[in-house]
Amino acid sequence: MPSASVLIGYGPPEMLRWQEVRPLEPAAGQIRMRVRAAGVGPTDLAIRRGNLKEVFALAPDAVLGFEAAGLVDALGDGVDGVAIGDEVAAWLPGLGGYGEYALASAWTIKPPGVSFVEAAALPASVEAAVGVLGQLGIVRGETLLILGGAGSVGIIATQLAVSYKATVIAAANPRDHGLLRELGATPVPYGERLVEQVREITPRVDAVMDAAGRDALPAAIELAGGSERVITLSDPRAQELGVRLSAATPERAPRAVDEGMALLAAGTLRMKQRRELPLQQAAEAHRLLENGETHDKVVLSAP
Repeated sequence: MPSASVLIGYGPPEMLRWQEVRPLEPAAGQIRMRVRAAGVGPTDLAIRRGNLKEVFALAPDAVLGFEAAGLVDALGDGVDGVAIGDEVAAWLPGLGGYGEYALASAWTIKPPGVSFVEAAALPASVEAAVGVLGQLGIVRGETLLILGGAGSVGIIATQLAVSYKATVIAAANPRDHGLLRELGATPVPYGERLVEQVREITPRVDAVMDAAGRDALPAAIELAGGSERVITLSDPRAQELGVRLSAATPERAPRAVDEGMALLAAGTLRMKQRRELPLQQAAEAHRLLENGETHDKVVLSAP
């Protein structure tokens, strides 16, 4: 029997248990992959805590994980353009990455020069970055505030927005300010003076992407002059404050992973530094991230 890190209920990281699960069979149009690496993101932590029940109503014994990379292991009816044994990466809107096997309805061939760990760290982050920038309607000449500009999503969104010729102000820990300047953003620190520090740069911003979910939405709304062009990835107060919660769908940014993988293979996309843990240690990954013991992108890997 295959195994996976199963979420046995909402709560602390210990609610993730490595245990046997039923075998997965690909439906028509799907592939099954033998997972070699799976990314862990902040939305995973919010789902586990139960902060996003309204958006992600999980079945009992759910397996988290929005992104994975591995080897194609089985093909559903009607699948073409990929063969058993091919190396792929996939964004998994239906979750399932924290297991030995995962099902995917869309995938991207992994280039030979990109490792499984690198490939697994990309899909959910690049989909969110491309998708939210599109939903915000960022265009040349606008000013975008990114909360969490040096995180897994924020670092990609920063590079993309700069390439769109937008002005980017990125809120992040001071240790990451040098990196953000290299990427073309103007960094500011988090804290009680966030509004004041942004206004020292510009009176207001056109839009805000909250890629951190660190309770900065009131400041974001004030700086943007309302909630219409503010989107958060995971802040549980979104509905209360009238802010859109990012809801990924297959139609939102269907080419994002293909485009991001090409940039990654070409060496023109910088990503957050990664830390690897064994696939079986999803609970430990959540604990490290939740307690602030690591600021790296955590990727679960299997031999």
